[in-house]
Amino acid sequence: MANATVSKFDNIIEIKNVTKVFDGITVVDDVNLAVRRGEFVTLLGPSGCGKTTLLRMIAGFEIPTKGSIYLEKQDVTTIPPHLRPINTVFQKYALFPHLNVFKNIAFGLKLKKIPTGEVDKKGKPIFRKFTKDEIQEKVERVLKLVNLEAYGYRDITGLSGGQQQRVAIARAIVCEPKVLLLDEPLGALDLKMRKEMQLELAAMHKNIGITFIYVTHDQEEALTMSDKVVVLTDGAVQQYGTPKTIYDEPANAFVADFIGESNILSGVMHADYRVEFCGAEFECLDKGFSKDEHVDLVIRPEDIKISRKKGTLCGKVVSTVFKGTYYEMEVLAENYEFTVQNTEEFTAGETVYLSVEPNGIHIMKKLKVVNEFIGTVTSEDTVEFCGGEFEFKNTLGLEKGDKVRVKIPFSKIELTDDEDDGVIGANVTQAFYKGSYYQVQVYTDDDNEFFIDTADEWDMNDRVGIKIKPEDIEIVKVEVDEDGNVLSEEAVSDTEKSEEVE
Repeated sequence: MANATVSKFDNIIEIKNVTKVFDGITVVDDVNLAVRRGEFVTLLGPSGCGKTTLLRMIAGFEIPTKGSIYLEKQDVTTIPPHLRPINTVFQKYALFPHLNVFKNIAFGLKLKKIPTGEVDKKGKPIFRKFTKDEIQEKVERVLKLVNLEAYGYRDITGLSGGQQQRVAIARAIVCEPKVLLLDEPLGALDLKMRKEMQLELAAMHKNIGITFIYVTHDQEEALTMSDKVVVLTDGAVQQYGTPKTIYDEPANAFVADFIGESNILSGVMHADYRVEFCGAEFECLDKGFSKDEHVDLVIRPEDIKISRKKGTLCGKVVSTVFKGTYYEMEVLAENYEFTVQNTEEFTAGETVYLSVEPNGIHIMKKLKVVNEFIGTVTSEDTVEFCGGEFEFKNTLGLEKGDKVRVKIPFSKIELTDDEDDGVIGANVTQAFYKGSYYQVQVYTDDDNEFFIDTADEWDMNDRVGIKIKPEDIEIVKVEVDEDGNVLSEEAVSDTEKSEEVE
């Protein structure tokens, strides 16, 4: 009994320090992940976050640049796909149009060889193919499993999209893989069919009992079907947990913004269980932060109480939209436009009061508090970092060739519409509404990350230029090793000296 318990709950897949680089761009960045046997795990994230690349490395279609992938404790990093007990269902089902349903499903079985349990004269195991009766039995079993018992001899071209998707899944599971990978398999279906298939896939997983790893950018799919959800962005894992944990307790602003509707604000933790935002103090359930630490916080729209009589914040309703079972309202209070959901309608222009219970406020550490890079002094008043040469105030007597740590506050960076107007170019990858400003994340062409606080709204994938005034660049001389790791800091900037005095 003990062995059965261990085999059910041990890790069937382990991904250790896996990185994948294409043409100098890091697509998957030092990912560590463990998937338990029999789980339904979803890789969730926006387009270009690395989820499909990670899935392809698990399948064996791509080899990691660094790191290792283990299947049942065996290193399979360089083992080709056909030698791994893993099957994949793609968004484009790749069914054979000239074969009927039965023959499509049976195709893999006809090629597969299984050990007989005997060995030849040289001691090597003897293999055989499945018999006709064995193939018949296996195909009929999976047809029943995907609710297509009566469709065995139908032409593929005569099936609906949902039925073709079930055939693709049946073909993948008939060979009894230990892991089934699904790369956005519902992407080609209409909304109604997608919702139906979400429930069918979840039920199918329970019936089959094998491990599912599913890729999607659809939050509803991930929350509906999964035992665990892996949220990725920029090739890195942001959070890994149950759907309820991901929704109720997001690890950072990206997860909060990506999963469902969210109000994301900046605040200050004055003490355990006490946070200030929008000019007022609120009770919360979080602790363990430094005194007066600046934090991000998330409040879900359904957790905000709205009243015409009393509340902590006073505001005005900007707009109201009926969503079927509730009204979604935008309420402007203390320069922040809150999204509020309530079964009672409050009309545009009304003065209202907002309040939040302690369990409705979730506190998160800020991803970064300042932009920081290692650079090289190139002249008396210029420093090179992130692929560009910027002017700076040389108050420390730095010389050409000195290695330095460069710091720039979020609010001291200017984004330009034309990248030629900036020192370097970059692409917008995220933008969070923070009330009186937007916090924008961009990646430069050499794969460096900037956070910028700006009054301007930017769209995903906008191409921008980056400008920084010389007086806003803080410099600290450092000593680095051959790999660029900082060994020591030899001085502090004038700005830091004044901060220490304060």
